[in-house]
Amino acid sequence: MSDISTLPGAAASTLQLPGGTAKISRPVGRLVIGALLAGLAVLAIFAGGDGLTYPMRVALSVFAATLIAWTVMDLPETPVALAGALALVFAGAVEQRALFDALGSGIVALMLAAFVIGAVLKETGLANRLALRMLAPFRTVSGIFWGITGAIFLTAFFIPSTSARAAILMPVFLALSRTIARPRVTRALALLFPSVILLSAAASLTGAGAHLVAADAIRRISGETLGFAAWAMLAAPFALLCSLAAGGLILGTFLGADDRRARVAALDAATQPLSSRDRVVAGIVLAVVGLWATAGLHGIDLALVALAGALVAASKSVSGVSFKAALKGVEWNLLLFLAATLVIGEALLDTGAARLIVDRLLLSFAGAGTPPAWLVVTLTATASALAHIVINSRTARATVLIPALALPLAGFGIDPASLILLVTLGSGFCQTLMVSAKPVTLFGGMEPPAFTSGDLLRLSAMLLPLFVALLCLFALLVWPSFGLFPTPAEYRNL
Repeated sequence: MSDISTLPGAAASTLQLPGGTAKISRPVGRLVIGALLAGLAVLAIFAGGDGLTYPMRVALSVFAATLIAWTVMDLPETPVALAGALALVFAGAVEQRALFDALGSGIVALMLAAFVIGAVLKETGLANRLALRMLAPFRTVSGIFWGITGAIFLTAFFIPSTSARAAILMPVFLALSRTIARPRVTRALALLFPSVILLSAAASLTGAGAHLVAADAIRRISGETLGFAAWAMLAAPFALLCSLAAGGLILGTFLGADDRRARVAALDAATQPLSSRDRVVAGIVLAVVGLWATAGLHGIDLALVALAGALVAASKSVSGVSFKAALKGVEWNLLLFLAATLVIGEALLDTGAARLIVDRLLLSFAGAGTPPAWLVVTLTATASALAHIVINSRTARATVLIPALALPLAGFGIDPASLILLVTLGSGFCQTLMVSAKPVTLFGGMEPPAFTSGDLLRLSAMLLPLFVALLCLFALLVWPSFGLFPTPAEYRNL
């Protein structure tokens, strides 16, 4: 998360102390306020809350403190998550092995191997060449936009992390910008790339660390494993429609008819033939994705498939990229963060603290009746989509929203696995502010700036209602056919 002191005008934001000239900068003020809130939250949890066991109190205290540290204090996600996981261990709420098991879990291994494969694709330039080849048939700006949307959508299935995809696809944006050479088109492209990168991530289980956190929570609650293919069936159509909606809005709002119809010269890189090495690497990636999708047939764990694929792809004789060089492309910060959040989520579930939150919420609504399912879904989708304004990290949002929103609302008669999926996909909307997501920061921070904060807010204001509406549509009408959520006939009985 970006330090607030780096934002425009932050240096002048101070608090005047009464009766003196001393001043407290805004970051220090946030730290003080956050520390006080965290202390009060911990005190309230330990002083009150009848029926809470000691592990429950510790788990809830750590959860509350990390949430305050991420939002009010604006502290970096990974150190906070690691501190929370260590606090759980030192306080005895979870066993020591829980932290080490998380660090060596299949989820972390899966992301590690996927990062290695993504690094190979970046270092070889294969991802860029394939993307440009997909754009070769298009000869108008409008066609290029739809082609880009499709190409970026496909990258979600084999490149983990939205920030990694943004870095890999930046050369494609620069090549298109130079070739088209229209300022308004450059601005629209700069908005399109991060928007589709973020929205399309929902399509793949490995598209974001938050998805793995959600899949782990679903496994712990329901005992069912949501694999790569099952996730894609549920989420890929939603992700594709959201990506297309973003492309259509950008085309129609930020470009005039002349820009949309403008002819585009052929890109030199789009016509270059793939080398034999490129074909081998592409074959390895397709084999990995294919084995992920058919895991239910062969029974090989996703992490084992990914590790084997990474070992072969990151071979100098195969791709020209050594394993050591590929490891430099791994986002270790994200892996540590993912492991720590798994420990925090596990503590909330295993100690019974999450169940307690559900019971207390139901008790508070005992006399008010059960709200209709459509209202629960709409409120959940809206809150999840807006959560990025206060919590920058996608994985952190999932860690917070699953126990604090999805599980309590599941007490109203909706399958908890369904609401976990809902809040996780809803948390994927994160393009309102320049600091809301790394892809937005990357494309918005170029010199000279490709787009302004006003452009971003304008796009977000139009896209947010469509995003929430699509999410509710899938939750209420599409997912019930897969056994998620009640059927439309059952809604009337809720």
